[in-house]
Amino acid sequence: MLILNTPNIEGKKIIQYYGLVNGEALIGANVYKDLFSGVRDVVGGRTSAYEEELKKARDLALSSMEEKAEKLGANAVLATQIAYHNLGGTMGNTIMVIVFGTAVKFE
Repeated sequence: MLILNTPNIEGKKIIQYYGLVNGEALIGANVYKDLFSGVRDVVGGRTSAYEEELKKARDLALSSMEEKAEKLGANAVLATQIAYHNLGGTMGNTIMVIVFGTAVKFE
């Protein structure tokens, strides 16, 4: 599956548009407790363990989006965007990762 943030594929013809597909993943408050309660893995002021958890959430959201696109018959997702939201409030320190784009078939 080709996943791009561009609206087209240079040199390729889009033969079918399937519409919007998305994927989501959450990082719960327990991740914050696990990361910051013990020894911190800080490199240059950055917490690499936290970055790894964000990467896992992003990859999970992308996989979910890709699976939905494949079910539609698409072989690419174009104009893909990734957003991160701190849900805070009643959700604690939960981070939501959202990805979305347009599922297409190209030849």
